Amino acid sequence: MKRFIGFVRKEFYHIFRDKRSLFILFGMPIVQILLFGFAITNEINNVDIAVLDQANDTTTKEIINKIAASKHFNIVDIIRQESSIQSIFKRGKVKAVIQFKNNFGNNLIKEKNATVQILTDATEPNMASTISYYITSILKKYQHQLLKNTTTNYLIVPESRMAYNAELKSVYMFVPGVMTVILMLVSAMMTSISITREKEQGTMEILLVSPLKPFQVVIGKVFPYIFLSIINAIIIVLLSIFVFNVPIRGSLFLFGFESVLFIITSLALGILISTIATTQQTAMMMSLMGLMLPTILLSGFIFPITSMPLLLQIISNVIPAKWFIIIIKAIMLKGVGISYVLKETLILVAMTLVFIGISIKKYKIRLE
Repeated sequence: MKRFIGFVRKEFYHIFRDKRSLFILFGMPIVQILLFGFAITNEINNVDIAVLDQANDTTTKEIINKIAASKHFNIVDIIRQESSIQSIFKRGKVKAVIQFKNNFGNNLIKEKNATVQILTDATEPNMASTISYYITSILKKYQHQLLKNTTTNYLIVPESRMAYNAELKSVYMFVPGVMTVILMLVSAMMTSISITREKEQGTMEILLVSPLKPFQVVIGKVFPYIFLSIINAIIIVLLSIFVFNVPIRGSLFLFGFESVLFIITSLALGILISTIATTQQTAMMMSLMGLMLPTILLSGFIFPITSMPLLLQIISNVIPAKWFIIIIKAIMLKGVGISYVLKETLILVAMTLVFIGISIKKYKIRLE
């Protein structure tokens, strides 16, 4: 029995000396529960919307103030013309536009009936439905307040229109998101084990004494996987178009360019992991656990980023998948050009350069 107790004590010592084991045992569960607890929510908060008030009367101003006072919405723009709605949606500035027609207040008082149009960006169908429901609830509350002070039966009729996805097909949301997750994880995993494989197989010494410069080794490791990942992307796109009937309304050339850029970003991130990790197992775990959860939870793929705590919103900005999902949805569903996604494109370019730069620097340290 004493031998057994001594053996168990030795195992405890081994576990407590291994920081990676401790992190897996205690760190990962804490990180996961915090991420899932704060990120997974069906509520929406602080959603940016715009208002087109063609009536500009007392009634519409009261309703706008009610909406602005809600924690669910931020009125970030007041549109003057109906023709501006399409442009503001394409720029991705707002998720909804509330439109009050001319003589809204007069129609409500004289005809006892007035219509409010709720136009939502339905590239995220669940969010669009929730936005429409929340705005409708605010309108109903305002209507009940009017009915308290009079016997007249005033009626405010909300009319919902879903832009880019009139049928609210969930596949329009999931296909771009799943494509992003697959390209990110597969590309990163493929390259994350590339340098660690060389170390484990004992061939790293050959690379270290070769005339190749660090940047040539890093780029050489990434280059073959670019073509393999492009084939992956083509298969996913063909399935999306012919099996799930997801349209590509924008330029195919731009769509291809942005996909290749994201693939290179993911591969560069994988090579960075590869230079940090000491074993293939560690590299694989960093790729899976370190990328899968943030990519799914913090990219806006399923859950709205605006509803997350401020800290998670800030962290989401360093997730490459967030920016690619914005780009791919805008091209596929809105049919936008490069000018509408230029900021997101430049962010991905900057991330790629940073990942490759750090990888080269860390590899150069190994040479010394």
